[in-house]
Amino acid sequence: MKKGIHPKNYRLIAFKDMSNGDTFITNSTAETKDILEIDGVKYPLIKLEISNTSHPFYTGKMKLVDTAGRVDKFRTKYKKFLDTKK
Repeated sequence: MKKGIHPKNYRLIAFKDMSNGDTFITNSTAETKDILEIDGVKYPLIKLEISNTSHPFYTGKMKLVDTAGRVDKFRTKYKKFLDTKK
């Protein structure tokens, strides 16, 4: 490894998959303002839309993960075009 290019401020951070609630803790330098308490210990929190515990490639289950309502927003916006094609 090259010397002097890697950050020195690694710390334990909690990552939470918002689609299924799974949480894991690992070292990271990511900045965050949210805090999560696990077993009486407070960790900085990074919220994920999808992780290896909910991604279809890893789970083997094909499901639509739409935490931000993007599909509904698209269907509403283009409803008149979608209805004419049927």
